[in-house]
Formats: sequence, structure tokens, C-alpha cells
Amino acid sequence: MQKAVLKIDGMHCSMCEAHVNDLFRKKVSLKKVSSSHGKGETVIIGEGPYQKEELVAALEGSGYKVEDVHIEPYEKKGFFSFLKKK
Repeated sequence: MQKAVLKIDGMHCSMCEAHVNDLFRKKVSLKKVSSSHGKGETVIIGEGPYQKEELVAALEGSGYKVEDVHIEPYEKKGFFSFLKKK
């Protein structure tokens, strides 16, 4: 799984967050998406592999601008994940 954190310019309220989330749901294969206008970022978690160009293109023409993209491996942590540490 992969986690993509995008810095997005143009989100000003919770409706903007919902709009950005809907755009990603329609154009990108994902398991979870959440946006924060206060932080100016969107976090996407899914099977991937994600490409920066694909994520930027998902918001093209929407009025929102992707300023930065950071993609990293993601491992889901469950309630008992602390037991797996050696």
C-alpha cells in the first residue's frame, strides 16, 4: 500500500475539502482520502502505485493547485500492532 500527502492551495472551507475528496475518488483508485483546509493538505491511502502526474491531473481544471506531492509506503497499523515489534 502507499500513502500520498499532497499540499493543495485553494481549499478554504469544509465544502472545498469534500469537493477535493470527491475529485480524487472519481479519478484515482484509493481506499481512503481525507482533506484539511486548515493544513492545506490531502492524504490518500490505497494500493497504488501512485504517480505524481496522475495525482496532479486529478485536480486539473478544478481551481485547486497541487503545490507538493510526497509518496511513501504505508503499512496499516491495527490495535495490536505494538505486539509485532521485536
